[in-house]
Amino acid sequence: MAAKSVTVDAISTILANPSPDSNQNLPEIVVQVLDLSRIGSGKAYRFTASDGKRKIKALLQSTFTPDIEAGKIQNFGLLRILDYALNDVRSEKFLMVSKLEVIAPALEAEIKNDVGSGDEQSAIILKPKQEFVAKSAAQIVHEQRGNAAAPAARMAISRRVHPLASLNPYQGNWTIKVRLTNKGNMRTYRNAKGEGCVFNVELTDEDGTQIQATMFNEAAKKFLEIFQLGKVYYISKGTLRVANKQFKTVQNNYEMTLNENSLVEVASDEETFIPETKFDFVSIDQLGPYVNGKELIDIIGVVQNVSSTTSIRRKIDNETIAKRDITIADESKKTVVVSLWNDLATDIGQELLDIADKSPIVAIKALKVGDFQGVSLSTISRSAIQINPASPEANKLRSWFDSEGKEAPMVSIGSGLGPSPNGGPRSMFSDRVSLSHITANPSLGSEKPVFFSIRAYISFVKPDQTLWYRACKTCNRKVTEAMGSGYWCEGCQKNEGECNLRYILATKVSDASGEAWVSSFNQEAEKIIGLPAEELDKLKSQEGEEYQLALKQVTWVPHLFRVSVAQNEYNNEKRQRVTVRSVAPVDFAAESRFLLEDISKMKSSQ
Repeated sequence: MAAKSVTVDAISTILANPSPDSNQNLPEIVVQVLDLSRIGSGKAYRFTASDGKRKIKALLQSTFTPDIEAGKIQNFGLLRILDYALNDVRSEKFLMVSKLEVIAPALEAEIKNDVGSGDEQSAIILKPKQEFVAKSAAQIVHEQRGNAAAPAARMAISRRVHPLASLNPYQGNWTIKVRLTNKGNMRTYRNAKGEGCVFNVELTDEDGTQIQATMFNEAAKKFLEIFQLGKVYYISKGTLRVANKQFKTVQNNYEMTLNENSLVEVASDEETFIPETKFDFVSIDQLGPYVNGKELIDIIGVVQNVSSTTSIRRKIDNETIAKRDITIADESKKTVVVSLWNDLATDIGQELLDIADKSPIVAIKALKVGDFQGVSLSTISRSAIQINPASPEANKLRSWFDSEGKEAPMVSIGSGLGPSPNGGPRSMFSDRVSLSHITANPSLGSEKPVFFSIRAYISFVKPDQTLWYRACKTCNRKVTEAMGSGYWCEGCQKNEGECNLRYILATKVSDASGEAWVSSFNQEAEKIIGLPAEELDKLKSQEGEEYQLALKQVTWVPHLFRVSVAQNEYNNEKRQRVTVRSVAPVDFAAESRFLLEDISKMKSSQ
């Protein structure tokens, strides 16, 4: 066999021509294959394309899998790139190869050019290592999956299929092959343009990449019955746009829209090649930051209790819908209530009720996190539930529950997380967030107050502010000086000779992420100041610096705060108001345990 080598500056040529068309006269592009490996459990492969000087990550479509498994495409081999696209995937350049020609099988070593020379003759020329040709990528498959590859005939598809990772809004014609891993219900809406209907589906390709597709009106009616959960489809003639983070349920920067002219075709006998529903589980004890947020979460847990079905009349349209609550637990030894609605309540819910004594495991996708009873979860139209799924997470949870979980004491994640001021220091560890989480989300609390725990320092107390008000001794409402003497309470409709002083304290608090103004009322403010309002008032009326010193001693002392976040309107402008609901000194031993647990969780998730 004749000696062959890579094209000098092939990668530079690719980067300079990210989207070549058929009429473009490009120079020959020959690269060497490095680090050839399968992507997950799918059929597609990735590799590193090298010209001896520069490298770029590349993706081979599944149509090339037969050539890889037959040994035509090998590590250290040479490929001539005939057609490609260069895309940004998670802020990284990826070469999507759609057409190629094998130039040489495996060479003896990686080709490395002299970076300082632009002379084409500087390239190291290697002859193919003949004795290695017999080894094919089937060995890679055997090493990664423990058995030989499936016959190439299974992927013998004439059409050109694009991986989801290669799609972007600026592409023209494309065809994808995907499994329908989640299907929402048909929903109606009303806006300035009139009434309409819409439904969403989640699609997953063989590389595990997911995308959400939305259909409106005629397209929604057309594809509602065609799309069946679990089936595989060829889809073309859709459009892409940047995903709306408020509504997206999958990790993809783009979302797809299908109209009545889009083509959807069932891919028969292809189901085994596409992965199942993909989850991104959140531990129950980590639900706090998601309360009343816009982000949907996935969860997995052991069913502890299943209620009977109840009927709820919806205010918006007076329609009666079914509801059923289930309680689940996980390895954090926390429980949470999940409300199932409509068909999920009557169908899946009944199935769970029938096997509740066996403590089934449920994996639920796309849940809304609310603040009912502190923290609660609720299904939406596109939520999906799997009972006893065959997954590593489910196997690990089952092993934990059978060995120790069934006997372990469980605590509701909502315990101490509501607006009650009686939550002690224990509640301060359940849904800890940084101040930047609150200040960076100005819409928090727009509909109803949300609750968080923070650890922060009092960084500033404005000394000339009104720190207290005169309050009725009976009802604690504000009183005014009465004519003559005493104080008049409008609430009690009576005049009293004396009144109490109650704090209305505004302080600035700071942590490592930022700072925020918080309001504290009497009970909480008294813990912060360390004195009743009457005593601080006496210090203020005395000559000397005792009053200023008392306020200064408050600053730069760490506290654990339970706060509510709500929206207040001032001068026709909505402002975020953070109110302290409870406060406790830092228990450094408990805080250290909390931080160690947090570090352990981060290590185990890596």
